[in-house]
Amino acid sequence: MKKKLVTWELIRDSLEQGIAVMLLYVLQSEGSSPGRQGFFMAVNAVGEMAGSIGGGIMEHKFVEMAREQLVQDAEFMAVRRQVHDKHSAKDQSGMICSGEQTILLYRVRSCDAPLIQEMMDCLTQFKTGVLQLSPVGLQFSLAGLQLSPEGLQFFPEGLQLPDDTGSPGFVMQSAEDWCYREVLGYRDHLFLVGGGHCSLAFSKIMSMLEFYIHVYDNRPQLNTFLENEWAHEKIIVEDYSVLKDMIPEGVNHYVVVMTMGYRSDDIVIRALLHKQFRYLGVLGSQAKITQLFGEYKAAGIPAQVLHSIHAPIGMPIKSKTPEEIAVSIAAEIIRERNMPGP
Repeated sequence: MKKKLVTWELIRDSLEQGIAVMLLYVLQSEGSSPGRQGFFMAVNAVGEMAGSIGGGIMEHKFVEMAREQLVQDAEFMAVRRQVHDKHSAKDQSGMICSGEQTILLYRVRSCDAPLIQEMMDCLTQFKTGVLQLSPVGLQFSLAGLQLSPEGLQFFPEGLQLPDDTGSPGFVMQSAEDWCYREVLGYRDHLFLVGGGHCSLAFSKIMSMLEFYIHVYDNRPQLNTFLENEWAHEKIIVEDYSVLKDMIPEGVNHYVVVMTMGYRSDDIVIRALLHKQFRYLGVLGSQAKITQLFGEYKAAGIPAQVLHSIHAPIGMPIKSKTPEEIAVSIAAEIIRERNMPGP
């Protein structure tokens, strides 16, 4: 979120100072394109830049294009397709990494300033909103947020979301008829049960991956829980069984269980076992997991339910320290998040 804020800050400050500024936005990407959908950057008339649309010769070319347009005293908007293949018949980007991307160049107007500030407030106050880019220009609407059995539900005022998961959406019929929509704010929520050393290290890493982080523990004076500056919410519970009503299921919800012991892990797992999450994982040795799952099978819990749990959690990289364990879990969650949704 901080990287996004830096780019919007440059746009806001440029408008306040009367400096022309161009927004460059990746509306769509395919294949091995270095600029992924949702990447964006700003370039102003005095040479300041922030953000990225993928780097390399392609980005350099678009920066120069933006600067050429900024010296002209006129509104400007263009959508450009770029193919990263030197054998392409047209729209070559100059790169050979394969794939393609569609980029918007939009000279931000002074009348957009209030919307830019609203977007920045949305990000800094952990709210949710919907950004829309179209031939009309830039539009933004704050959204209401509701937790339900279906997960996070967004209700923008006047703008429809791309889809139920909040993923970006782009539709283009022609140069005069296209629309891009994206949820601003935190789409992905991490529910971290346990506030110990691994939890602290894991929270730090996941804060850099645009997750809204909830941490739960039953020890109010635990030093690592109190020191956790990366969690957005820290909640003390007397009994982990209450998490059944506190953690909602959802396609963008990730749950990691790493409490202080076997029995407390068991309480959490039983509370959440039959909920639908994008990811549910349990930290522990193979011996602990084997014993836990043996008890669940004996209790008649279906094998397909147990199969959906990642346990032991994390990628097999022989991690030992809390930081290494955190990296292994983050890698597994990144892999899950980047795979096609259900």
